[in-house]
Amino acid sequence: MIFQCITAQPRPVDEIIDAAEANTTGKPVIVADSADSPNGGAVGDSPVVALRLMERGSNLRAAMFVKDPAAVKYEELSFDKAIEDRLKVMDQTAFALCREGNMPIIVFDMNQKGNLTKLVKGEKVGTLVHV
Repeated sequence: MIFQCITAQPRPVDEIIDAAEANTTGKPVIVADSADSPNGGAVGDSPVVALRLMERGSNLRAAMFVKDPAAVKYEELSFDKAIEDRLKVMDQTAFALCREGNMPIIVFDMNQKGNLTKLVKGEKVGTLVHV
């Protein structure tokens, strides 16, 4: 089995993080917050998952999905360069939290078949944004 759904019921963020951190299968855990899109502009958008991961000092990472057909690909990019060039990598609050928490961001094309699998396997995909 490649994917296993822990639950489809709403649960507190800390409970979800606890369950993901307790994973001992050796397989990656993907947590999807289907009720929120931190860059979608809807009421309630927030980078709460990324914030809680950093507050807890977790080794888990957060992903947010943004589509921009005019985006330019960089192989590697610093947070400072992204700010200096006014690149809109993601929601600015989430971007600032990642920068402050030294949490690297990988920006990649989710629509390119195989990219998510490559990313989960540790292969280089997309742009690395780092301190």
